[in-house]
This record gives sequence, C-alpha cells and structure tokens, in this order.
Amino acid sequence: FTQLFKWVNNCKYLNCVNCSPDWETKVLEYFKEKLKDNEAASWVPSLNDVPVHYLKANSLVKFRCFIQDMFDPEFYMGVYETVDPSSKSKVLRSGKYKDVAECGHQVDLNTKNAVTLERQTFYCVPIPGESPWVKEISFSYSCSNPARVVPSTSYAPCRHKRSYEEDEDMETQPHKQKEQLAGPQGTTDIHGSGDPKRLETEAPSSLSNAASGCSSPLDLNFPLPGEKGPACLVKVYEEWELFKVNDILEVYGILSVDPVLSVISEDKDSSLVDPMDCTESVEEQRVHCPPASLVPRLHMLYAHRLQHNNPLLPPAASEGQSSSGFLNDVVSVRGELLGYLTHVLLGDALAAEYLILHLISTVYARRDVLPLGKFTLNLSGCPHNSTYTEQLYRVIQQLIPSSFRLGMSLHNMNNLRLVPRKDYTANRLLSGVLQLAPNTSLFLDETQLEQGQLDSTGVRNITALGNLISWQKVDYDFNYHQMEFPCNINVLIASEGKSLLPCDCHVRLQPQLAPPNLEQYISTIQVSLSPSLLNKFRIYLSLLRTLDYSISEEVTKAVEDDFVEMRKDDPQSISAEDLHRLLVVARLLSLSVGHTTLSRDRWMRAKHLETLRTNRTEQQKCVNGNEP
Repeated sequence: FTQLFKWVNNCKYLNCVNCSPDWETKVLEYFKEKLKDNEAASWVPSLNDVPVHYLKANSLVKFRCFIQDMFDPEFYMGVYETVDPSSKSKVLRSGKYKDVAECGHQVDLNTKNAVTLERQTFYCVPIPGESPWVKEISFSYSCSNPARVVPSTSYAPCRHKRSYEEDEDMETQPHKQKEQLAGPQGTTDIHGSGDPKRLETEAPSSLSNAASGCSSPLDLNFPLPGEKGPACLVKVYEEWELFKVNDILEVYGILSVDPVLSVISEDKDSSLVDPMDCTESVEEQRVHCPPASLVPRLHMLYAHRLQHNNPLLPPAASEGQSSSGFLNDVVSVRGELLGYLTHVLLGDALAAEYLILHLISTVYARRDVLPLGKFTLNLSGCPHNSTYTEQLYRVIQQLIPSSFRLGMSLHNMNNLRLVPRKDYTANRLLSGVLQLAPNTSLFLDETQLEQGQLDSTGVRNITALGNLISWQKVDYDFNYHQMEFPCNINVLIASEGKSLLPCDCHVRLQPQLAPPNLEQYISTIQVSLSPSLLNKFRIYLSLLRTLDYSISEEVTKAVEDDFVEMRKDDPQSISAEDLHRLLVVARLLSLSVGHTTLSRDRWMRAKHLETLRTNRTEQQKCVNGNEP
C-alpha cells in the first residue's frame, strides 16, 4: 500500500496525457479497487483528524463530510500545453485533479491542443451535530494507525503565509448564536470533545450572522453553532448527479492547498485568475474561492454515501459478520438499555420503552407525501425549573452519532434562522439549524417556553418545525419560491405539558424517584456504565435502524380482524390514526428485539403498551383538565 501513496504524491500519471488514452479510467479503477479494503482505507489520513498544515499538497486524504451546498459547474483546462522558454519544446499536460497549472513553463493559451472540461464543486462541512464520542473514536482509530500523519520537523507546510490565528481574527461579527441556541441553562459546549489533541483541526465558525442573513467572507456556513472542523471545496469530475445536498459522504481525493489559491481569493484582479472566472461578483468570488489555508480543495477520486456515521459499525451496517453476530445478543442488550434508560427517566419503565422505540425509528419509505417509519415522541411532565432536560439530552447524545438540542425560548424562535435561505448575491445557500444529516436526533426543549409574542420569524420557525415533524421535509427559502427538501430527522420533544407541536406519540413522564440532586444522580448513572456496554448500546441503536421489515399475509389478516373486533363494541374507541400508530409501535417493537417480521406476540405486546400509555394520559386529563 506504500506504493499507492508514492504513486499519488508524485502524481506521475496525473500529469501525463500521452501515456494512455484511458489513463483516467485506470486511475479511478485503481483507487476504487484499493479502497474497497477497509484496512487499506484506514491508512489514508483524514481531514477530520489531521490538521491541514500537517498534510502534504497533492497527497491522498479522506474526509467524512456533509454536503452543505452545491456550486455551479466550473470549467477548467482539462488539457493544456506548456512551452519551455529555452528549447521552445511543447508538452501536453493534464489539468485534472489540480487547481493551478504547473510552474516553471509558459502556458500556451492559444494552442489548438487545449481541452476545456467541466467539473462540479460541492461545499462540504463536518457532519452537523456529530457527537464528541464519534470524533474521539475516529481519532483513536487514526492514532492507532501505523501510517498516521505526525508533525514533521523537516517538512515545511505548504500554506499561505497568513497565520490561522489571523484568519480567525478577521471574522467581522461577534459570536452570539451559540449562546442563543443553547438557552439559559448553559448547554453551549455540546459539540466539542475538549480534547486538546484535536484543537489544531478546528476552524472558526462565524454564525452570528445566521439571524441577520449576512454572509461574511470567512463564514464557514456551518448549519449549527459551535461546530468545529474543516470546511472543504470538493471537486467532482464524474457522476456528480448521484449526490445531493445533505448527503453524508466519505470522500477520498487529492488535497490541494496551493498558496496561490489564497492570493487569488484576496486579489480578484490578479493575473493569476482565469479570465472565465471574472464573471463572478466580488462577494461570490470571496465565497467560492476562500483562502486554501482555511478551506482546502479536495479533488475527488472516489466517494461513497454513508448510511450512518457510527464508527463502531461498518459503513454499510447491514453487511459484515460483526453485525450479524451482534444480532444474536440483541435481546440482552435491549434489556440492559431498557434498565439504563429507566434509571435516567427516574424509574419510569414505560417511558423508557417508548424512548427506545423512538431512538431506533427512521423514515424507511414515502407513500405520496406521507413519510413511513417516523416516530416523533413528546415526553411531557419534565420539570420546568431544573436541569433535567439538559441532563436527558446529554444521555441521548452519548448514545446517538448525531444530535442537537434546540432550546425553544421566545428569543430563539424570534431570532434564529431555522430554514436555509438562498443568498443570490454570493450565490450560496445560507445554512439553517434544520439543515441536518439523515438520522440526526433533534431534541426540542419546550421547557424553556415563556410568555410573550411570536413575531413573523417566530411564526415561520414554528411552522417549519411542525412541517418537519409531520411531513419530514423542510421548505428551503429561495426568495421567490420555496423548494422542498425531504429529510429523516428523529424529533424528541421534552415539555412540561403536552407540546404545542404535533407528535406521533405522547408519553407523560411519571417519576418513581425524586433524587435531591438530579445532576449528580444522572452523572452517577453515566459513570457506572462500562465503556464496553455503552458501545453495545451505540451499535444497537444504529444497527436496528438499517434492518428491513415485513408483515406476512397471515399476520396482516389477523391484525385486520383484531381491528374490526376492537371497533365492534365502540366504533369511537379506536381510529385509523390509532391503528397506524399501533402498527408503527409493533414494527419498532419487533425490530428492537432483532425480529424483521411481525409476530402475534409482538402485536399483542404493542397493544398492551398502547393501553398503558393511553390510560396514563386519561388519568392526567382528570388531574389536570387543561392538558389535552
């Protein structure tokens, strides 16, 4: 595999257009074949873990990322001709997988042998809301790699002269939104791992302009506040139509951090700028050509869409012996997880059952506009004047690969941009809080609600949350029209009374315990959990989302007969909506024990749980008549 690195770093074949007419195909086939081997792929340094200035230009790297935006296709010199000033000899060179023509020779711009080609550019950022444990495990894998990139005392990093700290100092607006989103309980540092070894990989994020709609030249446009990590311009040469905005990818490509790119970004009138690029406005030029030290370029050789970002599972979680072997222990792991969540939910085993079902739910299909499989859970009865919701979120964050907690205070609802918006001046998509990766867990904290008036922004934000919950879609704002973007986001609503937002299932929390210090109580539970068992929980919740599910004709007939029987005595006792929820609960219950088909026992168990839940709700109505 060392030959692979030498081959890429020297870029012998990338510059030779006369070697073979099908050299490009051979390049791609070579990399795809090599990178099918997971062990070989692990040798490639990751932009998520290694600081850019420790990586050599034109080296092979990978990047686990989220497609935040897609720019317009760009033209580049696919083949160009250089002239030796002394001998006047001409050589054809390839412009593929690079941003700047090779120095040392004159480029003949008038030659008939030049070929102009097209490529696409994706603006990619780290996966929004990726949990600290995901980053730490991925980082530990890279540290255990014998080919790990380490600082070199003999290598001078290829980067622009301006320091990283100066880049950070040039941010023009104060950072406020991070505190706004977290709410008054101070849960601001929910995405940082606190690992000093990772600090050099972090890039600044100017998200204070999210509410105002301004687009700062150095705003990395992360969807969520407090995000750290590199943004990257990924150059795609083929089959870019297979990817779409909001996909999560693992990209393998050639790193380009030429300092000339930074010069171009600062001096639009420079002679180094391609004349064809001068049709862009100044604002668009700054956004589309940021300093390479801040936003490196990655020329894609190979990429695959990720089903998930859990490093404890293979990229395709349904494959591999480790996954199939784990299913043999799924019942015991479920029992342990149920016990753990019961303690976290203050002894409420019924709420713990429904929380497990929520955490393994996912949109598996769409029928017309109806998303199938979603299971938004409203957990009411949460204490208003305590840190319980914050502690509950931190427990969930330790289990789920990607999550975010949104405090629904009046200030947040009236000031935050939840829905992405198109900025036509800079020709970019300004990110919003609801631009999230598939299977992200969105924790809505309604206990922060207070009296006050929602303005027009607040009404739009509440409407956007309702549409997300009901239809699993977000309508991005393109000024003159809206564009639907389907999504797959697990929404958990923590509230004091029943939520003002729609939900698929409402469970009233009934604590059996009253610890004097909630924070210390939850912390003790988390500390007592062994790392090996915690990792089993993480595998369990990610793996079960990927399983297929079906219902046999025999069970379907039994369910239909049961539904008719339930309505026989009292037609109002159960509606079609109740039946749909029963089927969703039965499906999730089956998957929670590793079964991919519905059995009569699981159906009866689902009915029993629903009876317990509805009885609890009816009892609460009697106690508190103003809660529906």
